[in-house]
Formats: sequence, structure tokens, C-alpha cells
Amino acid sequence: MKITKQRRHSRRGFTLLEVLLVLAILGVIAVMVVPQLLGSQKRAMIDTTRASIHGLEHALELYAIDHEGEHPQGGQETLNTLLEPVDRDGNPRDPYIERLNDAWGEMLFYEYPNTKAANSTKPAIWSSGPNRQDENGAGDDINNWSDLVH
Repeated sequence: MKITKQRRHSRRGFTLLEVLLVLAILGVIAVMVVPQLLGSQKRAMIDTTRASIHGLEHALELYAIDHEGEHPQGGQETLNTLLEPVDRDGNPRDPYIERLNDAWGEMLFYEYPNTKAANSTKPAIWSSGPNRQDENGAGDDINNWSDLVH
């Protein structure tokens, strides 16, 4: 009588059931985590845009210091004077600011004199916000005069 030895083979892969179980667990985790991450990203982009608006305000203050206390008059098109300034003799000088975009890559809006906030001596600056549609500072637009109202 011959006794045969059975060799144990080591397992070298996963069964289909194990793979499907792992995928199901990852799907459940994704359903719980992704909405939280998307909300955080939107808040971060809004905060970044607020910082861009604050940076533009600072650049406008530097411009006013160099121009006898006057901000550039007009609308958004006047912001080019911050990107490509010239001195009193017409010679180019360093820009007051490097970019005029919000976190979504859209141009910031500008108005001086400010008609958005009563009795404000600051220029009105706003972004079209997450929906990227200019609502003249209302709706989901991010602006620098809402804090003045409180």
C-alpha cells in the first residue's frame, strides 16, 4: 500500500468574491468621503479668492501712495495700470501685482469710485464666485464690501 503525500500549494491570488468585497468596501468609503472633500475644496477656493481680493486692495493702496492718494478711476480695464505701470516720466516700473485672477482663473472685477457700498472710500472689488457668472457682487459673488455692512 502506497501512501501518497499531498503537497500543499500556497495560494497565489484572490478569489473573485474577495476582490468584489474589497471593491464594495472602497465604494462605501468613497461615498462617505468624497462629498466632504468637495465641500472643503469649495471653501478653500473661496478663501483663496478672498486673499486675492485682499492682495489687490494692497496693490491699489501702493498705487495710491505713488499717485497722490488717488486710486485708478473707472472699471476693470483700469487694472492694467497695476500690471504694467509707468513712472511720471513714462518709464516702465515693476508691477504692483502679478495677477488679477480669482481661484477659478477668472478676472477680478473692479470699480472706483465705489457705488456698491455707501460712504466707502475703498474701491469695489469682486469675483464672479463658484458659478463664474458676474452678478455684480451679489449672489455667490465674493466681494470686499460685504464686511463693511456689518
